[in-house]
Order: sequence, then structure tokens, then C-alpha cells
Amino acid sequence: MQDLPSPLPTSGWAAPGAGALLEISLGAIAANYGMLNARTGGATCAAVVKADAYGLGAQQVAPVLEKAGAKVFFVAHLEEGVRLRAHVSPTALIMVLHGPMPGTEQDFTRHGLWPVLNSMEQIAGWRAHARRVGSPLPAAIQLDTGMSRFGLSDADVGVLAADSTLLAGIATRLVMSHLACADTPDHPANAMQRARLLSMATRLPAAPLALSASSGIFLGPDYHLDLVRPGAALYGLTPDATRPNPLHPTVRLRARIVQVRTIGAGDGVGYGLTWRASGPRRIATLGIGYADGFLRHGADGGSAWLDDRRLPILGRISMDSTTIDVTDVPQAVLDATTHVDMIGPHHGVDDVARCAGTIGYEVLTALGSRFHRAYLPQAA
Repeated sequence: MQDLPSPLPTSGWAAPGAGALLEISLGAIAANYGMLNARTGGATCAAVVKADAYGLGAQQVAPVLEKAGAKVFFVAHLEEGVRLRAHVSPTALIMVLHGPMPGTEQDFTRHGLWPVLNSMEQIAGWRAHARRVGSPLPAAIQLDTGMSRFGLSDADVGVLAADSTLLAGIATRLVMSHLACADTPDHPANAMQRARLLSMATRLPAAPLALSASSGIFLGPDYHLDLVRPGAALYGLTPDATRPNPLHPTVRLRARIVQVRTIGAGDGVGYGLTWRASGPRRIATLGIGYADGFLRHGADGGSAWLDDRRLPILGRISMDSTTIDVTDVPQAVLDATTHVDMIGPHHGVDDVARCAGTIGYEVLTALGSRFHRAYLPQAA
């Protein structure tokens, strides 16, 4: 895994008033797609750009992924698909995971989107829409193979198998499911869900099969089937916490020091005064807080970094600020032009997540809109 390139100078900001700078490496995202695509052999490697490309900006990310080779994109909601259509080529295939809500079917065809049909009601709505337009309409069908979330049940598949007219006018282009435990490679549910998908699909019209998202890709070729749909792995999140992360980090978050002060023994820091100094300390207040997506629960054990020096977070993270210990940093380098890494080479997204008691997905998608964002060029 390579360090995230940092083309910006160590002093000076593109937006002087910003409290933090979020660097997003489009080159690293493209490299991750290339690695995943190569790993999946003959399977089509799609790209999941839901939640605004996991918070990093689908408008900027999707064209880079398409240039890297992605021809199929997944989003969660209809509105995401409509927005995405403007940023990829007309031939790019966009699938909407949540399928059509009642009355929205015409919006799918208007914008060239394919729905993922998750229920008998969605199938009925898409079938009726195909009848109105007078031609078969493409769609994916999702099966619930054990996660009890989205998709048709085994009983639903039985109903469809018994009455072929229920799929009249629906051109089934993909049959898919989703693994519940892919990030635990030896979990028996993985093999069970694969077997269920293969079995249930035999009762539906023949179509390519898809099961694996990011972590599923690393379960091996048996799980690649005809199409894989990585999301988190594109953005550098670890697919398996038990092994080293093979992916490139894609973000670096640097916060500005707004103020430095010296406190004495017994002085408290932050709301609730939950941290108290045992002796004289120098503390710095940063212009970043939970309103920026830097989670409040990340204070316990969390840190910032200045070069190779770890700077512990002190007390509670506030809405707009975070306080760190800079006692061991030379005073000469601490001023309003100094910034420290909140996410960076020494402390990645998954590390921040562990401190906050959550997962990297939540940290990444929570990163706020107040940062100044710098997109590093595709060829990093």
C-alpha cells in the first residue's frame, strides 16, 4: 500500500478561511479500481458510487472510474442515478439498488436507469410500466439469500417460477444478492448464501449472477460469478480487518490550528471537563468538529499527527472544534498556518473508525461539506 501523495505545500491554504482541508486522490481511486478489476478475472467489475461516492463526490469520482474501465455503476436512490447520468457517458449503465418507488417508473426510463427489483410489488410496477411503453424493459432482480434485508424470498421466487406472466415485459439482465458476512472470510454464511443464490436463480430467467461487493471480492473466484460491485474498497477501506489492507488510501484530512494555550495542573479541557492536566501542558484547538463529520465518539484514544508525532485528542470533540496536546511540539512551528493530519499516512480512515467505535464506511460518508476540498489529479 502506498502513502497518499501530497502535492500541496505544507504551509498555505487554497481557502484561507477553511478550518480543514480534505484532499481526495482520484489517482488512488483509479488505482484501486484497476487492482480490483484485475483481481476479478473475467467478471465484470462495476463501481458503487452511492451516497455521493461515499461522501467523496460522485461528480468528480465517477468520470475517473469510467476512464479506468468501469462501465456499470450502482447507486442507492433514483435521485442519485439522475444526478450521476450527467457525469458519465450515455452508454454507461446505472443501476438503482432500491428500485422504483410507486409512480417513479417513468423516471427510470426517462433517464436511462435500470432498477434493481426487490419485491413482488416492484416487479408488478415495472411490468405495468413495460406494458404502458409497449416494449420489454431491462432490470436486475435481487434475491434475499439470508440477510433478511432487500430482495425476493424463496417463496416469491416460487411464485414467479409458477407463473411466467408475472415477469412479462421484464428483460432480466442480472440476478443478484448481497453477502452479510463477507468481511469474515471463514463465516459459514458466505458459502450458504452463494449456494442459495445459485439454487434460487435456476427458477428465474437465465441471467448473469452477482453476489460480491468489496469484501466478497477477496473471498476468491468462487464468489466473483459474472459481476462484482465494489464500493468501499474503491475508496481505500479495508476489506478484511484480519489482514493488511492492500488498497491505496484515498483521503487525507488536515485541520488548521486556530489557537494554542498553556494550561496548568488540574485545569480541565472541553465540555464536561472530562480531561484534566496532571501538569503544565500546551494544547491546540483545531477548526474541526463533529459537525464536519469528525465523530464525537472518536475522542477516546483518538489523535492528530504532525509529521511523525502523535498528538492525543483531549476531552470531548465539540461541534466545530477539537483539542489536542501539543506540549512536545516546538513552539516555533505552532501558529495559524500550521495544520495537522486527522486522517493521513499514520492514521487512516479505518484507524479513526476504531477510535470512534464504528466502521470506516461511517467515517468516510460523514465527512462534511465545510472542508475545503482538493481533488488530486488522476495521474498521481
